[in-house]
Amino acid sequence: MTSGLPFTVTLRPGLSIHEQVVYAVKKAIVSGQLRPGDSFPSVRTISDGLRINPNTAHKIVSTLVTQGLLEVRPGIGTLVATAPEPTPAEREALLEHDVEELVVEARTLSVSLDEVIGSVHEQWQRLTGPETGGSTRSREATHDRRGDRDQD
Repeated sequence: MTSGLPFTVTLRPGLSIHEQVVYAVKKAIVSGQLRPGDSFPSVRTISDGLRINPNTAHKIVSTLVTQGLLEVRPGIGTLVATAPEPTPAEREALLEHDVEELVVEARTLSVSLDEVIGSVHEQWQRLTGPETGGSTRSREATHDRRGDRDQD
């Protein structure tokens, strides 16, 4: 935990504080460190805990609310929301653009496909645990789109 916050972030110079904290919260949610219904700290708590401008802390919370990861309940506070179902466009963006970017960076650094796959697998296990290998629906959607469905 970072200064009493329910997520861990080490702010690095030269990168947007907003983007670093939003990413840290997303990581805490997907890893189960933050669960739907958990109370989320106030703007002031985030600002004080990270020693950042309150306007930046407000922007962080607003971004997470807009992305459907947090919800504000009057009289209760801000809570971690149940993860919204991703749209086909969001899945497409991840599986095409973001993966392409990873491949380009890996090739630039002469990282092999096996190393990339191994690293992705390690990160997946680290964030989701060994018992979750991903949903069948996700794997089927990937195979359908590529047209190379496995024949088990």
